[in-house]
Amino acid sequence: MAEYTVEFVGTGETIEVSDKQTILNACIEEGIAQEYSCRVGMCLACTAEIVEGEVAQQAAVARALTEEEAEDYALTCMARAQSDLKLDRGKYPPSIEDDAAATAGAAADDD
Repeated sequence: MAEYTVEFVGTGETIEVSDKQTILNACIEEGIAQEYSCRVGMCLACTAEIVEGEVAQQAAVARALTEEEAEDYALTCMARAQSDLKLDRGKYPPSIEDDAAATAGAAADDD
């Protein structure tokens, strides 16, 4: 079992995570305030941009991210570290950001 360091950009927080556990589970165990909701890769609340390093997250691609998005973004509830990582929490793929903006715009139009 390999151990990797995950650094969260801009917060100074780091955790050690094994390649057998999800990044979210390691955060919860260490008391790191990582957002999440569903824990099964559907809600996208736990998304983080991969600044450096690699993760394995095959189920994330099947559920919420395209293959291209999964190269740059991790669903921490599904992702397992494959190297030391730097993650920027609360960053979402452009397709998600565009959907959120469109939804917010539609809601404003309804008012």
